[in-house]
Amino acid sequence: MKPLPDSRRTSQTSTGDWPPVSVIMPVLNEERHLRDAVRQVLEQDYDGPLEVVLSVGPSQDRTQEVADAIAAEDPRVVVVPNPTGRTPNALNAAIAASRNPIVARVDGHALLPPDYVRTAVETLEQTGADNVGGIMAAEGVTPFEQAVACAMTSRIGVGNAAFHTGGQAGPADTVYLGVFRREALDRVGGYDEHFLRAQDWEMNHRIRETGGLVWFQPRMRVSYRPRSTVKALAKQYFHYGRWRRVVARTHEGTINLRYLAPPAAVAAIVAGLVVSPFFWPGLLIPGAYVAGILAGSVLTGRSLPPAALLRLPVAYATMHMSWGTGFLTSPRRLGKLRPQAERAALQDLFED
Repeated sequence: MKPLPDSRRTSQTSTGDWPPVSVIMPVLNEERHLRDAVRQVLEQDYDGPLEVVLSVGPSQDRTQEVADAIAAEDPRVVVVPNPTGRTPNALNAAIAASRNPIVARVDGHALLPPDYVRTAVETLEQTGADNVGGIMAAEGVTPFEQAVACAMTSRIGVGNAAFHTGGQAGPADTVYLGVFRREALDRVGGYDEHFLRAQDWEMNHRIRETGGLVWFQPRMRVSYRPRSTVKALAKQYFHYGRWRRVVARTHEGTINLRYLAPPAAVAAIVAGLVVSPFFWPGLLIPGAYVAGILAGSVLTGRSLPPAALLRLPVAYATMHMSWGTGFLTSPRRLGKLRPQAERAALQDLFED
């Protein structure tokens, strides 16, 4: 494998032909998971040089102290500040501080498989893609987390998004996390810092619009722990829906039927309930939705323990209704928040 060209290569040389990789991690309130996440990066089965750039926001726990201790123990780890606490700002700060021609985004609580970086670099070389990524492998521990994990890997829960449900390797609209050629990040100007959520989808869209290729590689599986309560799951999907609407306003033509299904379901159910006191057949709409969710839960949850299966309809309904409501109520000002509104939005996000 030949090293990928880039004018910003460091003085480090690859071991063999493997190019150096920078792993960037936006970090906020990750005291519990950060050390394990960094360890799994540094212990990758990869023969080229690795560096880790931690972009640390104003956390409410000891995340800063843990990050500084990790950097003091290993010269491959660099810590940079992210005073805004925003994810896209953290990613851009880490990109600016990184030095290598390949940049891998990893979350502070992600647990990478040992061959993640190797597989990504191989895929970049073989496909010529600008960004490659894999599967967000949701894995739950409690019965509710198991139900959410099932919903997040089912077409009933998330449609046909390959990075949730799996599938064949190939071109994709977006992927989970992502391993990028630096030249592609430079070409599109990095992450758009207006997007508190959906920043990955939005930037992958710009990569594709400028002629780049985004590639889904199912061998790149990253373990993901779902939200543990109905309230946290509802808040997560509400914000997903809100910010996906912002992407749709910013980039016309990026909405398809998969994204319109949840808001259409919410609107239809509300309409049915509103007219039902005067026209009882209106109840058939929410009734049909409930029946469909129950049937879908039986179909997709057959491998779940009984306690998780009982919670699966709740997980599906929470995801659908919250995403759809967020999409329908997304305000036009959301993409370019004023400082006071921005602080309120950030506080709401961080309470998840």
